[in-house]
Order: sequence, then C-alpha cells, then structure tokens
Amino acid sequence: MKEFVISEAQAETAVLVGLITQTQSERKTNEYLDELEFLAHTAGAVTVKRFTQKVNGPNSVTYVGKGKLEEIRAYIEAEEEAEREIGMVIFDDELSAKQLRNIEKELKVKILDRTSLILDIFAMRAQTANAKTQVELAQYRYMLPRLQRLWTHLERQGGGSGSGGGKGSVGLRGPGETQLEMDRRIILNRMSLLKQRLAEIDRQKTTQRSNRGRMIRVALVGYTNVGKSTLMNLLAKSEVFAENKLFATLDTTVRKVIIDNLPFLLSDTVGFIRKLPTDLVDSFKSTLDEVREADLLLHVVDIAHPDFEEQIQVVEKTLADLGCGGKPSMIVFNKIDAYQWVEKDEDDLTPATKENMSLDDLMKTWMARRNEDCIFISARQKIHIEELKKTLYDKVRELHVQKYPYNDFLFEKYEEEDA
Repeated sequence: MKEFVISEAQAETAVLVGLITQTQSERKTNEYLDELEFLAHTAGAVTVKRFTQKVNGPNSVTYVGKGKLEEIRAYIEAEEEAEREIGMVIFDDELSAKQLRNIEKELKVKILDRTSLILDIFAMRAQTANAKTQVELAQYRYMLPRLQRLWTHLERQGGGSGSGGGKGSVGLRGPGETQLEMDRRIILNRMSLLKQRLAEIDRQKTTQRSNRGRMIRVALVGYTNVGKSTLMNLLAKSEVFAENKLFATLDTTVRKVIIDNLPFLLSDTVGFIRKLPTDLVDSFKSTLDEVREADLLLHVVDIAHPDFEEQIQVVEKTLADLGCGGKPSMIVFNKIDAYQWVEKDEDDLTPATKENMSLDDLMKTWMARRNEDCIFISARQKIHIEELKKTLYDKVRELHVQKYPYNDFLFEKYEEEDA
C-alpha cells in the first residue's frame, strides 16, 4: 500500500502561477517559471499548465487578482470533469498564511509556494543526520507562522467575549485555539532541540576542520545544477552523487586532491538558487561553514544556461550575505560543449544580443574582464581540464606559501599514469 502512494505522488500533476510586474519582465517571469518547472520535476511532479498575470505587485489577499484566480479554478474544474485531476498549484513566490488560506479555499486543491517546494526537495535529498536536522529546522521555521492554516478543521472559535460570545458564536466555541497554542509550543520546543543538535554538529565539524592539517581549502560554489559534483569527481577521482536535477548535492563532501606535488582539500557544497529564503540559509549554516572556512572559492557557472549572468549575480550576492564576498575566487565556466548561439545574417543591421555571441567572443569578453580569474571547461567532456589543474595549482601554491611559509609539506613530483 505504501509503494502505491509513492508511485502516485511521482505522477502528480501541477499548475504553475507567476506574476509579471514592473520589476520583473515577461521574459524574466518565464525564466523563473522554467526553473519552477524544473523544481517541480525534481520533486516528482509533472507540469501541465502555466498562468501569468500582469500586475503592479502581488495581491496581499490572493497573490493574483480575483479574475485570474477564477480562471485558474475554472481550468481545474474543467480538468477534473475530463478526469484529469490537478494535484497541486505552485506559486513562484513565498505566500503568506493569509494568501495560502484564501487561495486554498478558492481552488480546493493542494497549494505550494516556491519555498515549500524547495523544502520538499531538500527533505527528499537529505541523507545524513546533519542534513536531515537542518531540513527539519527549516521546515518548522516555515510552518510556524502558517500554523493557523493547518488547523482550519478546528476553527470553532466565536467572535466577541463573555456569555453572549458575539454575533454568530453559538455552537462555535471549542478547542481550536487550545490545539493551535499546543502545536506552537511543541514546534518551538522541537526547534530548540534541533538548534542544540546543530550546535553539537557545528562543534564536531569545527574539530574535524581543525584536524585536517596544514592544507589549503578550496570550495566549489555556484548555482544549483551547474556541474559542481561532476567537477569534484573529476578532480578528486571520487564518486560524489551527480544528477541533472536541482539540489542533487545537499551534504558537503570534502576530498583530498593532489595536483602534481601539491595536496589540498576540495569541498562540494549545496547549490544556491534565486529567491532562496533566509531561513534556509540560516538552517544550513554548518554546511555553508565550509564556504566560510575556504581559502579559495571556485565559482562554477553553467555557460550554456541562457541566464547565466544573473545566476552569477545570485551566487555573488549569497556569498556576500554569508560574509565571503572578499575571498580569493575564480570563475569556472562549465558546459562549453553545450553552449549554443545564433549567428546573425550579414544583412541584419539590428544590434547584436548575447544570443548572437559566439563562445570565442564570450571567452574574450570574460577573460578581459576577469584577467586570470576565469577559465572555460567541460567537466563531462574533459575539455581544458589540464589547463584548469595548472591554474588551480598556481593559485593554491601561492596561497599555501602565504599561509604556511615554513611548511614544506609538498609531495614528491610524480607522473600520473592514465588508467
């Protein structure tokens, strides 16, 4: 019976909803919805329809306007009549408790927002006790202000006070508020316990980091699904889980890497994503401490993604929020084998866009902008990997000499034999 429920959840259908505003163009909204669809796919849902609306900003009561909400409801009812049941409606922004309650009341299906969907994927991906604890804490932080919505079946409190109880209060006095307060207390106690566990994990991780010897620490950072784990496997000759889905890596993995005669530590970290809630960043403090403790950041970028420049900005902003903005770093443009561009016709006099830029032009542009702090590779096709290793060797050795000037802990040079 349990297997049946799991297989049914994997085939669940979803409708996506996003807003086109003054600060978010139609093209940007469609890109965000593409990412939301990828998130839904990663969670096991199939997207069947998208709804967008041009507004000045989200409606404080129902996120979208009343007319658009009725349009979504009409679509859901039509699909149900055709025996194609809609499992959920997913909104591209975080919804308040009031918005969730009102939308659910109108649409009568499961309502998710971007945050709850990411949390669901995190819960699915968590393998170690550390990751599971961090995900559970983030879930409780998200749930706490939305508790009232979860107890709508116990809403029996009448208005007013005293013996009269106010208008319409007869038969509406009951245990709803008591249960709500009880759940709030249970969750707060549980959060306190989880924070204690994470503090203990933090102490253990700090001890582990202090016992790693006098070696430079390099951290792979970047947007989710840019190929960090594939690059980790290539450099460290390890078998870190890598998959073409968002948040394939949730736990930090640290491996010892030797290039030529120089050993250093390389860590693979959880990927960042736009509109990542602050609670998630806070909950994953112990995981992201690997980034804070790193001596060098390798910022991996998917150059084949049409919006890779905004992804770079998202990662740099998140790093700045973590207090890592000033660390030595270099950009590794990955997936050059998948890069595509459209060549302009000779008689086309319209200004060129970034879609018309060849890979060579792009490389020259970024090389001029970043000097020696960027490199172009394909981790999957192993293109320019030796060049990456040489650049990495030079940077790590320079940091090694600066940090450990009296440490001659360098290996004898050896020739690596191809397997």
